[in-house]
Amino acid sequence: MTAPVLRVTATEAALALIARLSAEHGLVLFHQSGGCCDGSAPMCFPRNEFMVGDHDRLLGRIGGAPFYISGPQFEYWQHTQLIIDVVPGRGGMFSLEGREGVRFLTRSRLFSDDESAALAQQQPDGPPRGAAEPSA
Repeated sequence: MTAPVLRVTATEAALALIARLSAEHGLVLFHQSGGCCDGSAPMCFPRNEFMVGDHDRLLGRIGGAPFYISGPQFEYWQHTQLIIDVVPGRGGMFSLEGREGVRFLTRSRLFSDDESAALAQQQPDGPPRGAAEPSA
């Protein structure tokens, strides 16, 4: 049996930062909005302080944290695997890592034809919409 194809992954540096932020703030989640204020940076929020929209898609989990993307962004990025990394610099003004002197960054790569076919079998309708899991 082959491993499932992941729509979102994280580097070791990102996983370490997620662990630190979770230890300090409790359960967290990510949202990739593509909005205006912080561009398309992945944003990290306390789980109880962010309301997942009906059109948001749950791509997966990184470091135990659910990772959502807005519906329109998913349409654009659905053929790519998102790889969440950490780089020096100022984070988004609303994202938890903002005070750490680093920021989360989304890198991406196109899925291979085999991976795309596997995803179509894993999730025929794409990733779940809305708050697909409990908020706690």
